[in-house]
Amino acid sequence: MKRVILSAVKTVLVTSLVGLGACCGEKPIPLVYEVENTGAGYALPVMPAVADLPVIRELPDPLEGVNSFSDWARRRSEIAAMIQHYGIGQKPAVNKEEQVRARMEADTLIVDVTVGDETLTLRSTISYPKEGEGPFPLMIGTSGIALPYDMFTSRPIATMVYRESQVNSYSQFFRRDGKKRGDYEFDRLYPHLKDNGAYSQWAWGLSRLIDGLQLLGPEVTRIDTKHIGVTGCSYAGKMALFCGAFDERVALTIAQEPGGGGAAAWRVSHVMEEVESLERTDYNWFMESMRDNFKGDSVYRLPYDHHELCAMVFPRALLLLGNPDYKWLADSAMQVSADAAHKVWERFGVGDRMACDIIGGHPHCRLHDSQRPIVESFIDRFLLGKEEEEKGDKGR
Repeated sequence: MKRVILSAVKTVLVTSLVGLGACCGEKPIPLVYEVENTGAGYALPVMPAVADLPVIRELPDPLEGVNSFSDWARRRSEIAAMIQHYGIGQKPAVNKEEQVRARMEADTLIVDVTVGDETLTLRSTISYPKEGEGPFPLMIGTSGIALPYDMFTSRPIATMVYRESQVNSYSQFFRRDGKKRGDYEFDRLYPHLKDNGAYSQWAWGLSRLIDGLQLLGPEVTRIDTKHIGVTGCSYAGKMALFCGAFDERVALTIAQEPGGGGAAAWRVSHVMEEVESLERTDYNWFMESMRDNFKGDSVYRLPYDHHELCAMVFPRALLLLGNPDYKWLADSAMQVSADAAHKVWERFGVGDRMACDIIGGHPHCRLHDSQRPIVESFIDRFLLGKEEEEKGDKGR
């Protein structure tokens, strides 16, 4: 049973002074932010026409133009703009105070989002720990939580499932509702974005749930919004990755077996057989124009790749989990992508906040027993704040 594991995992399992966040004389590197997008104030870069894009056969440099940590918000906003423009479509900004209303009915969070004359309502029930009053950390499952639930029920962590069907359908291939692209709830609010892929829309929806939690506050929700995680498996692993990448209020992202279109680099999967590549994915999830523009060797004109989607999570925590028994997942492409993305965390001395663990010998979306320690370590550090406690202890 072959195992591929990013070197950072070895340091994750022990407390590392490097991982505590200070680098090169700068202030400590944040673990999470209180806003959805720290780069919202930067002007959008000019996006060249596809014919004018250069051929780039190697993975693009996610740290291009980054000389210090203060440069990262700008660079992250550039990467986000490219992914939206060429790949998934726009994730529209929302004025939380003016467009979002939230309430709790028993343990169910209800969020109304209004754009113009249209309102979309999201509902998610929170499962709280049996003991304690909170506020509790929260793990949000995209479409569900495939990780063993005892990892959360044995800890003072609340859980919630984000039902993405409240925003858009699962797939163009398995629709039973007769709807098509442009006919879903998100499209009522943003009809001009009907060509969007589902991943931009689903990421938008999860952010609105976080808006609701922030607006109500811990006194109402009993949730600690500084310790929110997101996880999912397979297509929902992709969803978790996009949600975590595009919302900096998510402290921990665990993408379990996300496959092609998730963490795997399109450039690498392009030369692989029988895997989910750019031409062999579900185009309800992405803009149709991505396939039209970047099919075949045109993939080398794509100005970004998915190691940069992973890097958008920096400086927050990211854990990628793979299963090479399922060839379609293109896990060797994910490994290349993870290695490239990890250099961003390494550059600023927090390499143990990001890891990738790939091992076979288990069913799809069922965690291998040997992966439990790394998953539990990330949960303890980035949802329960044990990294912060350890840092405080060392300062006494």
